[in-house]
Amino acid sequence: MSIDWKPFVPLVQQARSFVLTSHMRPDCDALGSELGMAAALVALGKTVRIVNGDSVPSHISFIDRRGQVEVIGSGVTDAEVHMADVHMVLDTSAWGQLGPMADVIRSSPARKVVIDHHVSGDDLGAMTFKDTTSESNGRLVLQAVEALGVKLTPDIAKPLFYAMATDTGWFRFSSVTKETFVAAAKLVAAGASPHESFGALYDRNTLARVRLHGRIMDSAALAIDGRVSVARATDADFAATGAEVADTEDVVNRVLSIAGVEVAALFVDMGGGAIKVSLRSRSDFDVRQIAELFGGGGHTKAAGVRIRGSVDDAQQSVLEAVRVQMG
Repeated sequence: MSIDWKPFVPLVQQARSFVLTSHMRPDCDALGSELGMAAALVALGKTVRIVNGDSVPSHISFIDRRGQVEVIGSGVTDAEVHMADVHMVLDTSAWGQLGPMADVIRSSPARKVVIDHHVSGDDLGAMTFKDTTSESNGRLVLQAVEALGVKLTPDIAKPLFYAMATDTGWFRFSSVTKETFVAAAKLVAAGASPHESFGALYDRNTLARVRLHGRIMDSAALAIDGRVSVARATDADFAATGAEVADTEDVVNRVLSIAGVEVAALFVDMGGGAIKVSLRSRSDFDVRQIAELFGGGGHTKAAGVRIRGSVDDAQQSVLEAVRVQMG
């Protein structure tokens, strides 16, 4: 699936100011897409702000070393956002994932652009550039930057490399293609460092995070004749380790690594009766369909949803849905 970027170029050329945003609890693909695009737009002489509904998670704060990411309602007003000529939504096209930025974008007179690689989404009334076969949103932003004729610089390349590296599990997921490595090579040539990126991403765990991962893996269990693995992070786990919800990122891939497992599910108690469910697949099983049953979404092999209730209830409901789909 390829994107025709021709309509994107004049839209950017004619606009003077941009506000970029992405989904709540932003990951490196979201933040890397925003920061890479922002650097490219600044290179074109544009005025750019990155305004999200949520702050940068502490464990990946290194990606925004200059503190460019702002939070709506924390020194940024709706009126300020509305002053931009263009609102660009990156790494999502779902109203429900934008948090408090959803109403801000809805009510704005600005032109809207979406660049996304997720299947699930809504009609945001935007000029939409979507490729659901892309392993990361960062690679789509790279294509957009190239379409604009902007020379790649370290400020563009480094965040986009983080985006691609994390959404591919350091280039090991089945979504990785030849095009992934071609794009990564361009970013490395422009200043991204695989060595530095890996160190920042995976060699700076806090003791609390490591201890939490141990407790989560200790909870791992098999279900549905060993085809599914499940694990959980409870209030007690967070209290005992001092870790945060953000510290559960990527653990679901460890749960999936158990021999013989086709599908993995991680249930995280976020407090207030909200359970975050992360789903992964390494077979033809489509976890996105499971997530969508509960109001979530994502990709065929990586999806998620938030369910109201207890961890036990969420696990029972999700496993039953998986059981039915497996047949």
